[in-house]
Amino acid sequence: MSEWNGRTPRPVEILDIPVAPGADYRPPKPPRDPLWPALTLFLLTVVSTLAVGAEFGLSYEQNREPFSGYQDPLAQMLLPFQHPKLLLVGIPFSFTLLLILFTHEMGHYVACRIYGVDASYPYFIPAPTLLGTFGAFIRIRSPITTRRALFDVGLAGPVAGFAIALPALAYSVATSRIVPGAEEASSVVFGHPLLLRLLSATFHPRIDVTWLLLSPMGRAAMVGLLVTALNLLPVWQLDGGHIMYSLTSERHPRISLAVSLALIAMGIWTYETSHTAMYAVWGIILLILSLRFRHPPVYDPWQPIDPARRTWAAIGLLIFVLSFTPWPVILR
Repeated sequence: MSEWNGRTPRPVEILDIPVAPGADYRPPKPPRDPLWPALTLFLLTVVSTLAVGAEFGLSYEQNREPFSGYQDPLAQMLLPFQHPKLLLVGIPFSFTLLLILFTHEMGHYVACRIYGVDASYPYFIPAPTLLGTFGAFIRIRSPITTRRALFDVGLAGPVAGFAIALPALAYSVATSRIVPGAEEASSVVFGHPLLLRLLSATFHPRIDVTWLLLSPMGRAAMVGLLVTALNLLPVWQLDGGHIMYSLTSERHPRISLAVSLALIAMGIWTYETSHTAMYAVWGIILLILSLRFRHPPVYDPWQPIDPARRTWAAIGLLIFVLSFTPWPVILR
């Protein structure tokens, strides 16, 4: 730094001149995630859903409920790996389910892009379960600035996924086979959400919903409805949690705890009938996450939610009611 003697004009320091960024200045973007983990998980999910879909396809061809007559349903999922040609039978279930999950996540991704929120590729989760997957997710890697942006990002996924699951299930119900007492011989009985009951009453008004033998496409749509319902729960940072936070951020923690405890109670209440504690386990996980990790705030918490979005919130609630069932799976 130069010195000044007080008599001559003070020299101009470079550090004294305010420098504004250029018009084309952009903040540095965070590095993109490598593609190979997402691609690997997707391929594994394709395999796991093909394995489960093989049983759905075979049972439909044989006019029986999936997993009927087997003591160990999970062992039945290993048959396609012993006879790889059976994997081809699982294509209708696998591809329909993957399309529903992909559309769900792309709904979130597109909404993030609209609001300039940095988001990752969709990550699919393979699982050796009766459904073949635990769903999919995207990582949101930058803050969401406004309540409206948070609302749109949270709701876009369930609406997009439901838009695919609804026609797939409607077509499957309309073309379903009628097999009286089909569920009685099955060791695994899948639940009947309200949407399935309404479609059954529309296309087969005099037929018991338990007599419907859905195609593999319909089974995939049922899984898509279950994923949609679980995501719309107003808890933590699930899609429903984002929606609830955008509507009433001050009540979000209490609602999250209440819904988590309600899930645990529901899991205990339905255990005697379903012989599965899925909801109880899910409720415990959400309770821990709600207590440990609070929902991140938005930069502009005072922006109001307009009437149009409140209407969409009611539509989201309707989708949840149509998709939810207290007994998603019953083991006998």
